[in-house]
Amino acid sequence: VKPMTPRCTVPKAVPVGKRASLHCHENEGYPKSTYSWYRNSEPLSPDTKSSARLHNSSYTMNPTTGTLVFHAVHKGDTGRYSCIATNDAGFAKCEEQEMEV
Repeated sequence: VKPMTPRCTVPKAVPVGKRASLHCHENEGYPKSTYSWYRNSEPLSPDTKSSARLHNSSYTMNPTTGTLVFHAVHKGDTGRYSCIATNDAGFAKCEEQEMEV
């Protein structure tokens, strides 16, 4: 069963240096969906260590739960965030939401 449009929760504004949790979830898809996050239509790597461009980002992403947590946000984390739920039957994307740092 193709995933439904996931519900995305993105904080509107987060002070620099604070923690921010972004959530993405849908429960219609079968088999269970995995989740990937995008900032300004660019995919965020689940592994920040492997990407030189992201090496100073301090976030952790859980593709199974759809949670994206910034441990200490900085100005560069400002942007439009969206999430895609994917399974064998297809994918669905939530609306982009702005997060201001």
